[in-house]
Amino acid sequence: MSIVKMYKEAEDEAIAHCPNSSRFDPLLKVNSLKMNLQLFAGGEEKTEKATPKKRSEARSQGQVLQSRDLTAAVVLLLILISIRIFAGNIYGEISAFIKRIFTEYANIEDLFTFNLLPRLFMDTVIVLLKTAMPILAVAAISAYIISYAQVGFLFTTATLGVKLDRINPLNGFKRIFSLQGVVELLKSLVKVSIIGYTAYSYLSGEVYNVLNLMDMDVMSIAVYIGSTAINVAIRICVALIFIGIADYGYQWWQYEKNLKMSKHEVKEEFKQAEGNPEVKAKIKQKQRQISMRRMLADVPKADVVITNPTHFAVAIQYDSEVSSAPTVIAKGQDFVAQRIKEVAKENKVEIVENKPLARSLYDAVDIGEAIPPELYQAVAEVLAFVYSLKGKDRAG
Repeated sequence: MSIVKMYKEAEDEAIAHCPNSSRFDPLLKVNSLKMNLQLFAGGEEKTEKATPKKRSEARSQGQVLQSRDLTAAVVLLLILISIRIFAGNIYGEISAFIKRIFTEYANIEDLFTFNLLPRLFMDTVIVLLKTAMPILAVAAISAYIISYAQVGFLFTTATLGVKLDRINPLNGFKRIFSLQGVVELLKSLVKVSIIGYTAYSYLSGEVYNVLNLMDMDVMSIAVYIGSTAINVAIRICVALIFIGIADYGYQWWQYEKNLKMSKHEVKEEFKQAEGNPEVKAKIKQKQRQISMRRMLADVPKADVVITNPTHFAVAIQYDSEVSSAPTVIAKGQDFVAQRIKEVAKENKVEIVENKPLARSLYDAVDIGEAIPPELYQAVAEVLAFVYSLKGKDRAG
């Protein structure tokens, strides 16, 4: 019997014994007029942690754990630090290019012609690359590392799909006045407050230096303003990193909450992955029935059936051309033992009562295996007795 046919028979039998039969086969058409009582239950509370399958599906849809505030704060901090590191090089390149404009390019009469404009354009691009490329490289690499540390490698196009509910004004108002919207508002207020306090606390200590700017030249003033701005920005970014860490904890809590499943969902997922328990039980029952029919079909080939007499029955076959020792071709306990004896009687196979031998054979030998050497003597005596009854003369 094929496994498909076996599954169908088991499924049909399980459905026949269960009033909620439509859940065993998703292809069964349920009458649309039947009411699903679960719709009136108000939904089951989601209290169970997400299964690996649920997490994998959510990840494939682009639903991942990530704090954008933490990523932005770290990337911005590294950009500011790189600006401070490369500030001398940036200043040198830009100042040299400006000098060339006012000296070398100023002496070219036909500078703004189609022949010389590409040269000016390329020189400008080269200077921009020399000054901006290190900063851009730091930004790109740091953004990739921070994102990879939070999410890992993920490529999905699910988030690129058009969702009409995103442009629905009603849904927009719901998001604004939802718990998530309130949390985002509080985060924004906290960030503004921290940024303001950080900037004020640093600049308040620079009051006397600001007053001294009137005695400085233009270059010194520019250097001071640039250095002060970067220092303030770096301190703000450090503060934002702590906010980002707190936001990552909140995002983790929100992510786990959104992925939680109800007990019914966990049960249904288990059924899909492992198979319906009722159907699997019926399949195992069918397999046992098939195995027993095959075993009983071999009983007529036995030379003798050794019994307990009521609890155990073991069918022995001995063919010296096939095996050097007798083989157990069928065995059973209680009901199966009675069936073996019935088949043996119907096919005139000798039944011999030997309680210790029957129990030893049942416990020590599986179907299709030869008896162990320690039972040779006992089985040989039984076979000799059976052969003498049948008038056979067989060696061994």
